[in-house]
Amino acid sequence: MTLTRLSGCKVNLLLNILGRRPDGFHELETVLQPVPLCDELTFTRQGSVVELTCSDPRLPVDSGNLVHRAASAFFAAAKRQKGVRIHLEKRIPLAAGLGGGSGNAAITLLALNDLFGQPLTVLRLHELAAALGSDVPFFLQTGPALATGRGEQIEPLPPFPALRRTTLLLLHPGFGIATAWAYQQLARFPSALNGQPGRARQLVARLQDTDLSRASAEFYNSLEAPALDKYPLLAVYQEFLREHGAAASLMSGSGSTTFAFFAETARAEAALAQFKSRFGGTAWTALTTLDRGGTP
Repeated sequence: MTLTRLSGCKVNLLLNILGRRPDGFHELETVLQPVPLCDELTFTRQGSVVELTCSDPRLPVDSGNLVHRAASAFFAAAKRQKGVRIHLEKRIPLAAGLGGGSGNAAITLLALNDLFGQPLTVLRLHELAAALGSDVPFFLQTGPALATGRGEQIEPLPPFPALRRTTLLLLHPGFGIATAWAYQQLARFPSALNGQPGRARQLVARLQDTDLSRASAEFYNSLEAPALDKYPLLAVYQEFLREHGAAASLMSGSGSTTFAFFAETARAEAALAQFKSRFGGTAWTALTTLDRGGTP
């Protein structure tokens, strides 16, 4: 039996760090928006081990890959013999702040649970997801969400009216930013490390309005402090996009992807063409429309 599943990504409309926790993680609040750009995973029941292949040779296919770890965690929790072949067709860029790997892990948990007869409850799947990584639980559901704790406590939200029928432009400059490095560097930026709580709910309230320009002032990412300090090109990208009609522009997660929302697809397409003319065609770029403002 074989299953094929799409694995999407996300952008952080807000990522507000609230300080370092005793367990070494950072307390945070974040507003997550799903993005309908997807990797593809194929799962086949066979053999007695977890066998993973991937279209991108840069990614490991052993326990260094979140998909492999998610599959192993599933079989251990379900008390089933490991027996699956997984192929990951990778389309989302690596080290991009888009949660591609986290999405892959979540979809692996969900797909294997279906493939092997639903042995695990929703709660148990969430526990496994949280143990795999802070972003993984978000991808167990399909809509926008507000996340707290270290990011694993998920409050699903309805689609945001302010984003309805907007066009999202994503730019990855060709280099990644390690999440661990970004968080370590926060110590040099005290105001970014110790943000004021409540910003996430304030943004969510603004996103209920159909006027994106009002909400855009609330977009914020604490990790821009170290990232833009080391990579000022990302700030140049943002300013360029705003000058060419973006209603909002921000870095997603720990970077390095810059994203921007446009009220009209034609304006986004024109901005992308002008971006390529100014900066060349080496960056990874993508355009997608959020028809309902939330679920892909």
